Amino acid sequence: MFNRTLARLSFAIAATSTLLALPALADSQARIVRLSDVQGSVQMDKNSGLGFENAFLNMPVTQGTQLRTGNNGRAEVEFEDGSTLRLAPDTLVEFNTLGLSDAGKRTSQVNLVEGMAYVNWLGKDDFTLSFAREVAALDRGAHFRADVSADVANLAVFKGEVPLEGPSGKLVVEKKKTVTFNAADDAHYKLADKIVEAPLDSWDKESISYHDQYAKNNNSSPYGYGLSDLNYYGAYSNVPGYGMMWQPYFTGVGWDPFMDGAWGWYPGFGYMYASAYPWGWLPYRYGNWMFVPGFGWMWQPGGWNTWMAVPRYTPTTLVHVNPLVAPAAGSVKTVVVGRAATMSSMHSRYTVSAGSAGLGIARGSFTNLGHLNHQVAKTGFAEVRSAPQFAASAPSARPSGFSEPHSSMLAPSMRHASSVGHASSGGTSKH
Repeated sequence: MFNRTLARLSFAIAATSTLLALPALADSQARIVRLSDVQGSVQMDKNSGLGFENAFLNMPVTQGTQLRTGNNGRAEVEFEDGSTLRLAPDTLVEFNTLGLSDAGKRTSQVNLVEGMAYVNWLGKDDFTLSFAREVAALDRGAHFRADVSADVANLAVFKGEVPLEGPSGKLVVEKKKTVTFNAADDAHYKLADKIVEAPLDSWDKESISYHDQYAKNNNSSPYGYGLSDLNYYGAYSNVPGYGMMWQPYFTGVGWDPFMDGAWGWYPGFGYMYASAYPWGWLPYRYGNWMFVPGFGWMWQPGGWNTWMAVPRYTPTTLVHVNPLVAPAAGSVKTVVVGRAATMSSMHSRYTVSAGSAGLGIARGSFTNLGHLNHQVAKTGFAEVRSAPQFAASAPSARPSGFSEPHSSMLAPSMRHASSVGHASSGGTSKH
């Protein structure tokens, strides 16, 4: 096994060679946030001249981007501090501003053109949502829902309070209240002391619960985006000679971190690599990948001051590595690498195999992936009866026959009454 000094030296060499090929994002006031969940029909216009393209998980979202969902589509965008914006079906939003002030304050301005959006803002940065002719400007935490149609616009506040300004003047909408604006008379509004439940309120609440559960007790990253997925789909280990390293579940022999993803072209940035894996954000934007003998590919956290368009790794001759080669200059088309970079729902029965690295497993669909990982490590695969995202409609049960994971930094399992998937291996059912 390499000693700690050699590991650090390799990291430094790889870091230097990678930074030479990257845009100077760290020295600019540009910001990039994460498309963190894609379900059904979702499209993105990156302002590249190609118009709307099919969107995929972990696509960077830059200033000027437009994002829209189809009639069966849903999407989520994560900001640096872990705040989230979720889009219901038939929704269009524009990211007008993703900037950084001279004082280092992050500012985000989003325009809800049509449809419905959920905002769970944690209050660490400034956020503005424009909808209809109203503007909601936040400098503190709030959780709310806004929807816009040709005739009416509504804003319902679940938590905190939301200040509004528009043709009718200034208004503060408090918790558990809803304000309605009529397009024919937007100088007036109607304020109700209740919130009428919408069909996707439960999806929004389960999403927040997932992030709260898996992103808490964060000692590994100064950023919140991607953290919950990192803790759900993998675990940390203290590796002698390397320190604290993270590894996804279900890796296996022959797997490397660059097998599945896509290259997307962005104005001002060029091509950026996006991982297809549901946890594939932080390990591809910061830190360094290393092949550790006896463990396989692992990610070393760090380098938090430099956002990377192309992931960094320490070269190795021990195993084959899929080359990280961006498409030729002059092209702006999206290029898929390996399996398609989409996050599709699992079928009712699904085989989780070594080397899948969590690809295709929906967030929260199993109570604790660490249990399933142990079984796959022993047998090479496991057949599972899957539950939906967050297991909102799964039966109230737990799989048995699995031992607890042995990582001291593994996130605790979600304890929803109905969060479970069932697994079997080698044709033998486990109940």
